[in-house]
Amino acid sequence: MTATPKITIRKATDADAASIHELVCALARYEDLDEKNLSTVESLEKELAAEDGELEAFLAEADGQAVGMLTFFRTYSTFAARRGIYLEDIFVCPDYRQQGVGDQLMHALGQLAVERGYGRIEWTTLLWNTPAIEFFEAKGASPSDAWTTYRLDGKYLDRLAKGKKGK
Repeated sequence: MTATPKITIRKATDADAASIHELVCALARYEDLDEKNLSTVESLEKELAAEDGELEAFLAEADGQAVGMLTFFRTYSTFAARRGIYLEDIFVCPDYRQQGVGDQLMHALGQLAVERGYGRIEWTTLLWNTPAIEFFEAKGASPSDAWTTYRLDGKYLDRLAKGKKGK
């Protein structure tokens, strides 16, 4: 029987861009979204180093190797009159799942939100991703069926910027 390695969670920096990119690519493969993944080491490094600090991340490491990550950014609710956090991605390498890595990443995010006085953490989950749904619901999260997520990108975003109608 091999011992479970000690997991450390720490705030990521721009120096961690290559590790985070590797994990983002693994997440894209898991979600069958390789063709949608436009991230590069350089794009992540630039965002993680940006003065506005919009992209933030936590990295989970085992024996110095990245085994999980959580990326997030600030939001604001006019109704709650408070800032919040939007959890963009959480991913744990398959060999490290069911060992508390995801729990530790979420704990770090929860601590950060409370330290900053934020009112909530929100995210979306793919409807087919039952393991993720069960993980989040075990934390006390609940889905909001009152809202539908919309996305505007690509040529339709360009059309909007030019003042043109959609389709």
